Amino acid sequence: MDLFAGLGESELSELARVLQSKRCDAGQVICLRGDPGSSLYLIRGGQVRVVLTSAAGKEVLLTLLGPGDFFGDLALLDGEPRSADVLAHEDCELLILQRPDFLSFLGTSPGVAKHLLAVMSRRLRRNADVIEEVAFLDIGTRLARLLLSLMAERGQPQDGGVAISGRLTQTDLANMMGATRESANKWLAVYRRQGLLAWRQGQLIIQDAARLRRQAEM
Repeated sequence: MDLFAGLGESELSELARVLQSKRCDAGQVICLRGDPGSSLYLIRGGQVRVVLTSAAGKEVLLTLLGPGDFFGDLALLDGEPRSADVLAHEDCELLILQRPDFLSFLGTSPGVAKHLLAVMSRRLRRNADVIEEVAFLDIGTRLARLLLSLMAERGQPQDGGVAISGRLTQTDLANMMGATRESANKWLAVYRRQGLLAWRQGQLIIQDAARLRRQAEM
């Protein structure tokens, strides 16, 4: 796991001893907003979706996380309840680190603490960017920026473009940029007609990143 990159063999062995493994089926609830923050989750395989859910059941997707990512760190650090719901986006395997072991590692492994703070800072900056984009940018520009961000985070080069790993629906993309599904679909169709992107077997392919960057700067 990237979070523990730089640990020595003895530290990794100790970590492996205290980690618990858990498998989740696609759609399964892993934790809910308001639950006690008693453990850190590391994603070994598959993807999870981090969402906010209204009292009426409306879901807003905050992010998708995959292998090497982790979640549950914020509640674990401040002792407050979970701040969002997390569900298995697909079948996944998780490794669970309980709070006492987590805090022990932070105390003895400064590299872990440094990496954790860097990841949390990126997440906070991304949240601030989303708020700014919703306030000041049109939907076409917001979509272009989101697609470029996803490409940077989880892009996989292939013939004819860059595939974004994991299956994202049009509703997922709309939620991630704070727009309606109808508005997102309109701009996805525009970008498809312009040859900037394509959908292949349910996977999103960025075909012309250079033109997409120009759109993101408008």
